[in-house]
Amino acid sequence: MEVQDETLIQRLLPEHPELQKLMEDHLAFERRLEELNSLPYLTQEEDLEKKSLQKSKLAGKDRIEIIIAPYRT
Repeated sequence: MEVQDETLIQRLLPEHPELQKLMEDHLAFERRLEELNSLPYLTQEEDLEKKSLQKSKLAGKDRIEIIIAPYRT
């Protein structure tokens, strides 16, 4: 995300519970993906988890974009 978007998100968080939840999920997905990416190899289950996390993270990011779009200048 761009710095402007991150600043906007931080400003909107107190008044948007859905945005708060999406950001918490986004950060959790990011942390787990970093863990998986640090492994020398992935089991089949870990690979499936990674793909699922990537899809969930992208869907969440799309929803965040929809929420913040009207507030952009």
